[in-house]
Amino acid sequence: MLKLSKYVLYDILRNRVLIAYTAFLLVVSFALFQMEENSSKAVLSLLNIVLIVIPLVSMVFSTIHWYNSYEFIELMLTQPVSRKKVLLSEFAGIGSSLVTAYLVGVGIPVIIYHFDSTGIALLLVGSLLTLAFTAIAFFASIKSRDKARGIGVALLLWFYFALIFDGLLLLVLFAFSDYPLEKFMVTFSSFNPIDLGRIYLMLQMDVSALMGYTGATFKEFFGSGIGLLYTLAIMLAWIVVPLLFALRSFNKKDL
Repeated sequence: MLKLSKYVLYDILRNRVLIAYTAFLLVVSFALFQMEENSSKAVLSLLNIVLIVIPLVSMVFSTIHWYNSYEFIELMLTQPVSRKKVLLSEFAGIGSSLVTAYLVGVGIPVIIYHFDSTGIALLLVGSLLTLAFTAIAFFASIKSRDKARGIGVALLLWFYFALIFDGLLLLVLFAFSDYPLEKFMVTFSSFNPIDLGRIYLMLQMDVSALMGYTGATFKEFFGSGIGLLYTLAIMLAWIVVPLLFALRSFNKKDL
């Protein structure tokens, strides 16, 4: 499994798209820190980019790579290697390469300009989002044999998590504004890793004015320490659960 993961990782690290992705993050990160005198504001601006770009790239790149590697995966399955090892090796290779690209592109500027608990939290959030949406992409790709359909599903899922979910959240708030929704909002926000990532960093920064309704509810209901642990645990679940579903589907799939 380790050898297979290393092969996938080395193959992806030479990918031009991944190199361009790393360069894009590096240029944008340095530009934001140079433009903002207050590095904390630069981190917040960078967070907004991370919450949109990271899930999109992770979903699309993982989906395309899965379909492009289909013949290689079939070849591996003709060897005495279990499906579980093949899938986990692919996930480890793709996930680690995307996380490496993120840590290089965003991590270097953060270490130079804002290396504190907030900067570390930003790197942690981006890494967890990368792995979470890679796992989601694996599940969506395995469920669909057609490449065009799989990429379409990946884009729709990103569109839902990045945009539609917040619209639904606001709709619920306006429709039931006369009712106590604190506990419901905490539960509802757990169904979106992007919102969880935003809340985690806001709780870490302790900037209640910028947290919005959901983040303020997390802080009030859980308290800062418990809220951080809760959001971190749920984000980890967003990695494990889709990966388990992907593994289950892959074991049953007729290749």
